[in-house]
Amino acid sequence: MAKTIRLDIVTPEKLVYSEDVNMVIARTTSGDIGILPGHAALVAALVIWPLRIITDSGEMQISVCNGFIEVQPEKITILANCAELPDEIDIARAASAKERAESLLRGDREKIDVARAEAALKRAITRLTVGNKHQK
Repeated sequence: MAKTIRLDIVTPEKLVYSEDVNMVIARTTSGDIGILPGHAALVAALVIWPLRIITDSGEMQISVCNGFIEVQPEKITILANCAELPDEIDIARAASAKERAESLLRGDREKIDVARAEAALKRAITRLTVGNKHQK
């Protein structure tokens, strides 16, 4: 069995990541999945959550917000609405977005798009989780 599997993460703007990895752990709408080389074919919807990537160098996380994961035995493709590498995350901007979303959600819920505010909060928290972990 192969030791690695190719992982490509693509957004509408660019190819965010393309490397051979040992394992990917992703959160789908049905729960977490771990993918190793040789995994059975699979397509699943992703939620806003840090994608965990394990390589010979260790573990890293990438902030991913929604999308799809397609798994083939030799390749994983993630098509995401947005994805950010840890060193691309602006911590101050993410913290500000978190505060704005929390403020909206504390207000009159009948005057806001609650689902949109909750999604913004999840994106900000995910970005902060990945970005802060990278800075340590």
